Amino acid sequence: MQTFLEAFETGDTCLIGTWNKLDSLEVLEMTAQAGFDFVVIDTEHAPHTFATTYRAIVAAQGMGMRALVRLPDQVSDSVQRVLDSGADGVLIPRVRNEDEARRVTDGMIFSPEGSRGLGITSRAGRWGLASKDEYVGRGNDKVARIPQLEDPEALRDCEKIMDVPGVNAIFIGLGDLALTSGKPPNHPDNDVLVQKVLDAAKARGIPCGTAVGDAAAAARARDRGFNFVMVSNDVTLFAKATRDAIAPLRQA
Repeated sequence: MQTFLEAFETGDTCLIGTWNKLDSLEVLEMTAQAGFDFVVIDTEHAPHTFATTYRAIVAAQGMGMRALVRLPDQVSDSVQRVLDSGADGVLIPRVRNEDEARRVTDGMIFSPEGSRGLGITSRAGRWGLASKDEYVGRGNDKVARIPQLEDPEALRDCEKIMDVPGVNAIFIGLGDLALTSGKPPNHPDNDVLVQKVLDAAKARGIPCGTAVGDAAAAARARDRGFNFVMVSNDVTLFAKATRDAIAPLRQA
């Protein structure tokens, strides 16, 4: 199966995914059977441990989906193990400027360009069966390193962030953008910033993603030019389905 980044090498495409917050292989299987292209295992806003994250990566990929991981914060000490677990990439929360982008991506790139150390006996190295060149090449060239832009100043400085060596995809956090700017996501001021990021990503040939609440919003994001879109999350999908199942009976 192609990695997350490789999927964009064949031409214009938009991958559809969702956030994974539950430690449930059954939920992952249902997500795959529903037809999602990828999941983002959320260690920032969900109670995933490294062990549950690892299991989710392996299971999601075994079921035909790409597996990304959102780190808990910018200074997470788990990124080495997440990458050696074979994740297709990582999302880094709340990157505000190029210095922060440089600091967080450094540990995701092997020496001498970065500071990631060799762990070829890990799953990413096929338990020691991969050659050093294969292991290092995949880690440097095929793993998505995705800063999340969630503040107006980060979106304004998006070109500088995208030009940091190692940044090979970008994500716009519309919810936190609304929170930090004090304006709804579709406010003209925010809309101009979003378009700026989309244009800058397209000019550099790197995928740009976002997250939305439902299929209609995902279709609009795809039509606007986003290359990957997360639709809702496993917890909310289940919560809404259970609410909708009981609500008519309670009202009756």
